[in-house]
Amino acid sequence: MQTLAHLGDGGPGAWILFFPLIWAAVVIGGITLLRRTGWRGRGGPGGPTGGSPASPVALLGRRFASGEIDEEEYWRRLSVLDEQFGRGGGSGAA
Repeated sequence: MQTLAHLGDGGPGAWILFFPLIWAAVVIGGITLLRRTGWRGRGGPGGPTGGSPASPVALLGRRFASGEIDEEEYWRRLSVLDEQFGRGGGSGAA
């Protein structure tokens, strides 16, 4: 009886079973390399930013939206940013 690996007649033997593992390692390594070098796109979560850094007002808005700061802290910091940078980000603070 002849098996896939041709164990008894001088074929490649059990080593033939390692080739799919080698290809899987190459594919996984390639995907990992592409993901770490920015293949996912620019500016996505966990990825590099594509252009200019986020404005302070936008960063403050994200912190408020995620619950890191409360509404009172948001308005207080926004008023300080408006004094320092002018009307940046189109926020509706009065």
